Amino acid sequence: MRTQRQPAAPLAITLALAALPACGPAASPPPLPAATAPAAPAQPAPQGLPVVETKLESVGLDEAAIDRSANPCQDFYQFACGGWLAKAEVPGDEAYWMRSFNEIEKRNEAELRRILEEAAQAGDRDPVSKKIGAYYGACMDEAAVEAAGAKPIADLLAKARRVRDAKGVGALVTELHVRRIWALFDIASAQDMKDATRVIAQLDQNGLGLPDRDYYLNEDDKSKALRAKYQEHVARMMRLAGAQEAAAKAAAADVVQIETELAKISKTRVERRDPKGLYNKLDRAALAKTAPDFPWDAYFQGIGRPDVKEVNVTSVRFFEGLSRLLKATKPAAWQSYLAWHVVRSTAPALPKAFVDESFTLQSALTGQTEVRPRWKRCVDSTDNALGELLAQPFVKTSFPGESKPAAESMVREISDAFAREVRSLDWMDEGTKQRALTKLSAMAYLIGYPDKWKTYDFEVDPKAYAKNALAARAFHTRWDLGKIDKPLDRDEWQMSPPSVNAYYDPQRNHMVFPAGILQPPFYSVKSAVAVNLGGIGMVVGHELTHGFDDEGSQFDAKGNLEDWWSKDVGAAFRTRTGCVEAQYSGYEALPGLKLNGKLTLGENIADLGGLKLAFMAYRAMRKGAAEQTVAGGFTEDQQFFLAHGQAWCGKMRDEALRLMVQVNPHSPPRFRVNGPLANLPEFGEAFKCAPGTPMRPTNMCTVW
Repeated sequence: MRTQRQPAAPLAITLALAALPACGPAASPPPLPAATAPAAPAQPAPQGLPVVETKLESVGLDEAAIDRSANPCQDFYQFACGGWLAKAEVPGDEAYWMRSFNEIEKRNEAELRRILEEAAQAGDRDPVSKKIGAYYGACMDEAAVEAAGAKPIADLLAKARRVRDAKGVGALVTELHVRRIWALFDIASAQDMKDATRVIAQLDQNGLGLPDRDYYLNEDDKSKALRAKYQEHVARMMRLAGAQEAAAKAAAADVVQIETELAKISKTRVERRDPKGLYNKLDRAALAKTAPDFPWDAYFQGIGRPDVKEVNVTSVRFFEGLSRLLKATKPAAWQSYLAWHVVRSTAPALPKAFVDESFTLQSALTGQTEVRPRWKRCVDSTDNALGELLAQPFVKTSFPGESKPAAESMVREISDAFAREVRSLDWMDEGTKQRALTKLSAMAYLIGYPDKWKTYDFEVDPKAYAKNALAARAFHTRWDLGKIDKPLDRDEWQMSPPSVNAYYDPQRNHMVFPAGILQPPFYSVKSAVAVNLGGIGMVVGHELTHGFDDEGSQFDAKGNLEDWWSKDVGAAFRTRTGCVEAQYSGYEALPGLKLNGKLTLGENIADLGGLKLAFMAYRAMRKGAAEQTVAGGFTEDQQFFLAHGQAWCGKMRDEALRLMVQVNPHSPPRFRVNGPLANLPEFGEAFKCAPGTPMRPTNMCTVW
């Protein structure tokens, strides 16, 4: 997920595909460029200490998940997860199922459901319970949703039918954007990349109904077949919205044609990983010159920000092309396109027929066989609309007091490990080292939940779900755009506290770890240090390393897009990241489907650095221990690596895996396990892997 330079892609993917596991055959690492010089070693493993033997479960690991028949030096993912993989099934309403993320989400979801159902049924309620209960209750009132039909969007559809020219397109796009229906493009507040203390407006490419531009432009058989399914899907949705069959088919053809033209002028996902290319600040006059056929003055007036004087445009070429498209496309086609985006965006709040038809596209993309139960969709909807209200009762019951200080301790240990690593690097000069350490010392972290809760000043009607959903969207647009030209709030959260996820924001230079992820199996007060560091410790290290990956490294300690590297050090850094790119580009997720090493580079660097830092921190935390624990026959080092492997056990459908490889900046979890471990000498030593085996290759990649 990303526009401008918003947070590095979260650790896990949400809805349409976050950290998704591979379920294809094991892959040996491809040949790599020559290994770089080794960096500072971790503390040595304890020697000669009294041994305490125990079971794996007592340290926080799962014996049943292990496949002891597998060779850990050939495919550690299979070794750590093979037992789980043999028994686990992907639920019908899911695209994938992971032992860690989904199991935690399942617990969190059940607790959120309990909170919301009690809130919806309570009599005398506090303001928080009243609002979240009313919103959830309206969502769960399926009879009322069915009775309302498509009436909640009738006015917008009528306006779409009245569009006659580019000015009319602009007028309706303005109304849709207020409701976060992103036809053509989107708008948001964003930090100025050259002055991170400033919040400015940003315009970004958008307006497609398929997940990525390449779905419209690729000419392989699978892409062609999916486009045909998509066009049929659009036609059926337009029929549900009231169009006659012939008109619906014609409208669908127009929609696909317009979206194909938008795809042609859109940047690729790899191009969008270049922060410099995403920074094009224009004043209003320059914006009008770039896209003269769009009514910008009326647009900014309509979204409530006529005072905006300058904007960042993530792609000048996109908006130049958009202007030409406005002039060249017939009004009837724009009517169809705008009506489609109204229906597509609001379908989850409409009757079952819309939900079911919307699911046909999701099923084609992900392989899911069942629509998620209504209560799950309503929990998600309430979280999206009122996240920091819903979080308040959640953290009271689901965020143990010891989790926050434990996470803070890990952040400190892992930060110290990174500092030691930087000081030991032989490819970095002293000046660049000092600037890296300055950035590290300025890095902040938010843990659990915000210090100050957001307030939501929109009315909730307990009998009108679609109305509430649109009101919530309008509130979030108003709240977001209201930040423009205001002082930056560095402590703002961009993810709700129940999220099983984490992120790093390079412009705020901070890491965020929600309460939702600080739970077993990632973290437990009952688990051994090695297991906690292999789980949540790797997450912390991953997010910290994002500050120094191929994108994060382009921002300085203050969050400004600034080249703080000397020329020679920058070249050495690119050589090392090139090694990682080549490694992952050689991995095959499914037969004939290789990973995109350029798209996944930042996440792969973060995985490698995060695991290495977590291992160093674990060794430091165990220094001076009076005894060593052997669990299920595994040493403490081996327990650390097993914890990492078992955090990523997962199954996914082939369709979802194909989607992930095409659009997601994360590698599938098989490679999030095997990839970084193959670059960590301590892993090969722990499992006594012979040099030259897949998990201990002759040449290894080292960045940090």
